[in-house]
Amino acid sequence: MTTRTAMRRLTGTAAAGAAALLALSACSSSSSDSSQASDSGKPSGSSSAGASSAPAKLSGTVTVFAAASLKESFTTLGEDFQKAYPGTKVVFNFGGSDTLAASITGGAPADVFAAASPKTMKIVTDAGDGSGTPTTFVRNQLEIATLPGNPDHIATLKDLTKSGLKVALCAKTVPCGAAAQTALTASSLKLTPVSYEQDVKSALTKVELKEVDASVVYRTDVKAAGGKVAGVDFPESAEAINSYPIVALKNAPNSAAATAFIALVQSAEGQKVLGEAGFLKP
Repeated sequence: MTTRTAMRRLTGTAAAGAAALLALSACSSSSSDSSQASDSGKPSGSSSAGASSAPAKLSGTVTVFAAASLKESFTTLGEDFQKAYPGTKVVFNFGGSDTLAASITGGAPADVFAAASPKTMKIVTDAGDGSGTPTTFVRNQLEIATLPGNPDHIATLKDLTKSGLKVALCAKTVPCGAAAQTALTASSLKLTPVSYEQDVKSALTKVELKEVDASVVYRTDVKAAGGKVAGVDFPESAEAINSYPIVALKNAPNSAAATAFIALVQSAEGQKVLGEAGFLKP
């Protein structure tokens, strides 16, 4: 064998080795990248296992029927949900829990129901319209709402029974109205309001418009109203704290989004928003 031929063979062998080394390196790099993507929660698109473990993409409208007292906090959570899931839209129907429950059992299309009391939630679940077991996600306590500055010097629940004082209450079938009746009974007080309102926001608006001197609402509503009303705590409210349950609905048009919205409400982020609004922990 000539020296030149030996050199050619050696060079070819080295080149093949280098090519093999580069191929091995590329495979190693690809494996490393795939592992890092999986660790970061973003599986490689070429991995069928990773793709199957990724959450399903949500889209479409999710309709939430919720107690009127949840309006401000749920509106915020709805915006957060839409940012987290581009392509979705959250539509709310806020009102008295009893009215909402009647609408749901009457066939109104909705994905989620958040009630202001277990009693109104039971209307839906007894009718077989709930999916799964309702979960309490917050609680709420009553407060007296008065005109700014509290010109009538209302300090106790008994003060609402003063002659000539105009008071609005929620209807007795509405959770805030039922809670007010519980507090009045615990105090052995009788109160005849000038009006019974169909939801807590309507009772609060009566004070804001100066149509009444006071109303019994939730602390969260007084807080949401800002300087439009003044709030007066009363000890009897501790006897009438309402638990708020939430459930996905059996015939939800968008069940996947319903589940995701409820998860947001129960998450640390959701609980923070609700806590800042004045709701109590479940």
